[in-house]
Amino acid sequence: MGERKYNDAEDIFSKILRAGRRTYFFDVRSTKAGDYYLTISESKKFTNEDGTFYFKKHKIYLYKEDFEGFSNLLEEMTKYIIDEKGLEVISEIHQKDFKREEFTSETDKSDKSNSNEKDEKDEKENFTDVDFDDI
Repeated sequence: MGERKYNDAEDIFSKILRAGRRTYFFDVRSTKAGDYYLTISESKKFTNEDGTFYFKKHKIYLYKEDFEGFSNLLEEMTKYIIDEKGLEVISEIHQKDFKREEFTSETDKSDKSNSNEKDEKDEKENFTDVDFDDI
């Protein structure tokens, strides 16, 4: 495994959040001028077919002049999600009985129902009834 090299003058403070297959790194770093900025990195683990694994990484840089706007929008967006969907995680991974909503309106349901009836009718018309005595 490769060794990650750090420049001690740049790394100031770090925290790690482990979240399943994802790990988030929050790092305060220093610019050449001695000011601070934040990097937020996401590392996600994937497994190859042969059992070996690899990581995909994404990083954003957040500078002091953007802290207030970023913080306000992050708070607004997370509040919206929680207000709309609550804190419970809704996903195929987290719920064994998860069923994806396939229809967005009554019209879609009606269209799907009519389509299913047509498919059943087509299947009946194309079906050949075979009696085992005939074989």
